[in-house]
Amino acid sequence: MREDRSMRTWPALLPALTVALMVAAGVSLGAALPVATALDGGPGGGPGGGPDDRPGGGPGGSSSTAPPADTPVPAVGRAWPVGLRPSVIRGWEPPATTYGRGHRGVDLTAAPGAPVRAVAPGRISFAGRVAGRGVVSVELNGTGDPPLRTTYEPVRPTAKKGAEVTAGEVIGVLEPTGSHCPASCLHWGLRRADTYLDPLSLLPPWLLGRGPSRLLPVIGVPESEVRAAPGR
Repeated sequence: MREDRSMRTWPALLPALTVALMVAAGVSLGAALPVATALDGGPGGGPGGGPDDRPGGGPGGSSSTAPPADTPVPAVGRAWPVGLRPSVIRGWEPPATTYGRGHRGVDLTAAPGAPVRAVAPGRISFAGRVAGRGVVSVELNGTGDPPLRTTYEPVRPTAKKGAEVTAGEVIGVLEPTGSHCPASCLHWGLRRADTYLDPLSLLPPWLLGRGPSRLLPVIGVPESEVRAAPGR
């Protein structure tokens, strides 16, 4: 009778004994549990996230220690990645926590086949496919250690890894599929090591506010002076 009771007690004690043995061995309970990470391509994550949407992941990832998050981003950009002044479909939405929901980049309107350009001088650190989508990453010159890195997708690369590129140089063309936008768009990301930043902060004010060029009427100047102006 006593032996039967002890046999029924052992299974109930096993979980507590397991925890006690782990603590005694110095094993962290947190380290033994899987960490859930969410992709961030659409609202709340899910399939369609890009390499810049994975905390700590993506092509060209670095384990270097990044500067503090409040370190200003130098406005080294000299061109938009697509078009002259594309519309921003969805802006940068930094997550509240490392693995929280957000949007780690910006989405810019662009038609399939549109040329994609480097926004600043740098070196191609990745040019290939990730999860079936074309991705190009560029490490930007003169942006510290570790350097800033921009990522563009879905893009069919026309530049090879290791190539030096100038601002405005074509590095690929926008692919017709692989975008997480309702319509065709370019996802543009910015990172320093494992810290995500707003890619629009790379662009100086004159480039952010630039719209299509248009002719303005000449007002208050005599017609004779207008005709005599240099270059006319």
